[in-house]
Amino acid sequence: MQRKLIHLVTKSARQGKNQIFSAIQPSRYLQDLNKQQTGRDKTVLITGASSGLGEGMARLFAKLGYNLAICARRTDRLERLQSELMAQYPNIRVEYRALDVSNYDAIFEVFDAFTADFGTIDRIVVNAGVGDSRRIGKGRFDTNRYTVEINFISALAQCEAAMNIFRAQNSGHLVVISSMSAMRGLPKHLTAYGASKAGLAHLAEGIRADMLLTKLPIQVSTIYPGYIRTEINENAKPLPFEVDTDTGTKAIVAAIEAGVDEACVPSLPWSMVGRAMKHLPLQMINKFS
Repeated sequence: MQRKLIHLVTKSARQGKNQIFSAIQPSRYLQDLNKQQTGRDKTVLITGASSGLGEGMARLFAKLGYNLAICARRTDRLERLQSELMAQYPNIRVEYRALDVSNYDAIFEVFDAFTADFGTIDRIVVNAGVGDSRRIGKGRFDTNRYTVEINFISALAQCEAAMNIFRAQNSGHLVVISSMSAMRGLPKHLTAYGASKAGLAHLAEGIRADMLLTKLPIQVSTIYPGYIRTEINENAKPLPFEVDTDTGTKAIVAAIEAGVDEACVPSLPWSMVGRAMKHLPLQMINKFS
């Protein structure tokens, strides 16, 4: 099995910038980008930025010199984050707006308002989502429906709003945060959640294909995080290959900055696990869940 995993990873090593990223040490890579202030005069819009991965990404992008457009439901947290980041990095601009991504019209309004604020949005990170789902057929349809609606339909609205902006600008970088659970159908509480994240990954790939077809200069990146301990799962039992929020967000931001089409993060071991998940029988896949 180990030889098969190594073979699969070696095969994927021929896939250009995606594999170049796998050789990057995130902390060192970001340290170099910080010295260059690679985000100077650029703006990143992040949804779900009040906690977890969204907040962690905002902090790292601010350190790289990016201006920030941050949104989430909890504006008190966004206000604190804004004050902290502007005090720490006085050369950047941080604006926040309330956004409940279940309100699809509000997504377009908030994204357009941020565009009016900054003039240009260079990158939009579709991050807002929920992790709650239940076994299918156990009377929890409402929970599963809500998860799928937020993680896919709301993400679709965010992608639509983002691409409206990028098409008008003729530039931009769309980033969607999927999940390693998108690689295969998974049992128990991961079934609906994984399906919603798989739908998001396919949506992003379709947009990427359309950019290639139409030759528009708009990047599309899909990030597949493994198990990252954040506020949303802080009370869950320890998980395989789990990392803390700081380690996880550094891996995510490094992948985004590397301009990958797709990346499993942290790259080790998840790039190998991801390749294996696509080929192993379901009985073995169940062990990952």
